[in-house]
Amino acid sequence: MPGTAASSAAAVDAAARYAPPGPGEGLPSVLPAALTALGAGLPNDIPEPTWSLEPTRRVVVVLVDGLGARQLERASGHAPFLRTLGSPVEDFRCGFPSTTATSLTSLGTGRRAGDHGIVGWQTGLDDGERLFNHLGWRDGPDPLAHQPLSTQLQEAGRRDVNVTTVSRGMFESSGFTRAALRGGGFLPAEEPEERTAGVLQALAAAGRRGRALVYAYWDEVDKAGHVHGPGSLEWGEAVEAVDAFVAGLAEQAPEGTTVVVTADHGMIGAPLERRHDLAYDETLAAGVRLLAGEPRAPQAWCEPGAVEDVVATWREELAGEAVVLTRDEAVGAGWFGPLREGYERRVGEVVVAMLGDSTLLDSALLRPSILRLRGHHGSITDPETAVPLLVHQV
Repeated sequence: MPGTAASSAAAVDAAARYAPPGPGEGLPSVLPAALTALGAGLPNDIPEPTWSLEPTRRVVVVLVDGLGARQLERASGHAPFLRTLGSPVEDFRCGFPSTTATSLTSLGTGRRAGDHGIVGWQTGLDDGERLFNHLGWRDGPDPLAHQPLSTQLQEAGRRDVNVTTVSRGMFESSGFTRAALRGGGFLPAEEPEERTAGVLQALAAAGRRGRALVYAYWDEVDKAGHVHGPGSLEWGEAVEAVDAFVAGLAEQAPEGTTVVVTADHGMIGAPLERRHDLAYDETLAAGVRLLAGEPRAPQAWCEPGAVEDVVATWREELAGEAVVLTRDEAVGAGWFGPLREGYERRVGEVVVAMLGDSTLLDSALLRPSILRLRGHHGSITDPETAVPLLVHQV
């Protein structure tokens, strides 16, 4: 068997150096902080945020998919308004894996991945028998059974807060939205002008004395980063558009409104020549039954009895390019936070965090459009986990 006890110890040590957000920290704390600022209070099982917003009666949370803090810092010229905003937190992060399905569920529920159970873009249902895409939710389980915990949008509505989501119409009744972000009203809006109008309409619906929480989702930055690469011309144009959107909200929203801008993950450029593909690599594919997760944070289910061999081989073949852990090691390192009973089977038997700009995938299981992407995310690196938390008081 390749590998040694020393390589195992080194991998566990590397895993221990990654510190995901703790209770009351990071992306899961955004909506609890908004509810607290609105005077709505929190459910007993939601930790108090370690940071706070000023008391208010209106909060708009703008989630910019893929707008990593490090990318925004490097390209602040594309965001003249956002760069003027302050943050109540010096180092703000999403959890692991740093991917939309997990992060938006953490945002929506106020909980970490191990608590809500959506532990990646793709997972292996029935203990690795079938590949399931959480965002597409095709032929998936009942969303309310798969993620049964109440969302913070639902909790806000129960506390007499007018709750509205402003997003693309295609997301309104999707399985993922029902699992991660259910609750309140939904205003479909495609173009930036429609989104601005939708947010303003939602704020006005609460009236002068009412309380309003608006969640506005913006996906263009993520798309540009994936297709053209973070930092590309197209990515910069997408950032300029969202900057103008937030500036417009700041100008038109009622006095006293708090606008919070954050993101679900960052992104790195991932050259195709740095890709490891199980479909063409017999050594890496040996013993693997199903590869799920994402190219920057793959999770593998193995043939019976093959976990130790797969881990040892991958540690040898990917030395310097990845942290390779068993399921127990990843859970023990706290990468997902504490796992609810039964959710351990949603995590792959082998959990990988790619370093540098490498990816690991199985092209036989992915659409050609995914294989062409230039930008990726999901791992534990700083550019992927650091996200902005920007606040503007109108």
